[in-house]
Formats: sequence, structure tokens, C-alpha cells
Amino acid sequence: MFTIEHEFDASVITLVDDNATPGAEDVTITCFDDSVTLEQLDVQSGEVMRVVLTMAQVEDLRAALDLPEGAYVRRPAGG
Repeated sequence: MFTIEHEFDASVITLVDDNATPGAEDVTITCFDDSVTLEQLDVQSGEVMRVVLTMAQVEDLRAALDLPEGAYVRRPAGG
């Protein structure tokens, strides 16, 4: 299950573990114009862990989801 909320400066997506797997806390993804932030509660420390991706990293991740193992360099379209 997931939710989507559109705020003034970002879209917020929350991924919820439907199976309530122990240790699999909800993941909150906040999409800004220039970056994407992923947050998840670390149940052991009680702290929210945060990862910030640039839009270039998001595009690399999107491309990587459909590729086999290896090292790649994305090039601009037409280049």
C-alpha cells in the first residue's frame, strides 16, 4: 500500500508494508524540484534515517532497475 500527498513545494509518497514485516518500517519519499529524500525509522536507534538523491542519481536509479549487472554511464539523449 502507498499514499501520495501533494504539498506546496513537494510530493510526498509513503510506502507502507502491508504484511507488517518486523523491522520493515514505512518509507517516506519526498520529491522536490532538485532532489528526492528517502526517510525510514531505524527501530534499533529510534532515529529517522535519511538519504538525499540528486535528480541525476534518481535518473541513474530508474535506468538501473531495467539493466543487468555491470557498470554504466548515462549519456544525454542525442549525445
